[in-house]
Amino acid sequence: MRIQFIKNVHFTKLVKISGRNVKEFNFRKMRSGEEDLFSVDVSDDRGNRIMFQMRKEGSTWNIAEQVLPAWITEQEQKLNEIIEEELRSPTS
Repeated sequence: MRIQFIKNVHFTKLVKISGRNVKEFNFRKMRSGEEDLFSVDVSDDRGNRIMFQMRKEGSTWNIAEQVLPAWITEQEQKLNEIIEEELRSPTS
């Protein structure tokens, strides 16, 4: 019998939005077959949770097609950088 361990990757980062608001983004890596995905959640100004996925396309992580507030989609490149930095760190 072969035992396979799959590392659970999850982390939280604070991101400055529009130069004034700081939002807490929670990331959790998921596997969907051969595809790597990150489930991301953040709360809006009213405290409602917004959940979305980021999918690796080529060498960058992009937001999966969903209707999201502009303040999230404008941060796509920053979210990509955060994920890549976390995956490169020795503790992940």
